[in-house]
Amino acid sequence: MLLDVRGEICPYPMLKAVEALPRLRDGEALEVLTDHAPALQTIPAYTGRLGYQTRIEEVSPGTWKVVVYRPEPATAKGAPEARGEEPA
Repeated sequence: MLLDVRGEICPYPMLKAVEALPRLRDGEALEVLTDHAPALQTIPAYTGRLGYQTRIEEVSPGTWKVVVYRPEPATAKGAPEARGEEPA
């Protein structure tokens, strides 16, 4: 899902990103386009507290895409806890 908040200043880019998260389908990422540099800190900080991860890409000078996504769940091959084992 694409959310274009260019031209908006804090706290609106972060608030709009958080409001959009419940509308994401499983496996879908939220792509937030912003030209407000402080949003590069506020969006990852707030969404991180909600269990999301972020990736920031500069799409042009002064414009960024903040990609917000849920981390993939651990598979049985991966984490020891997923296999019913104690972590080392």
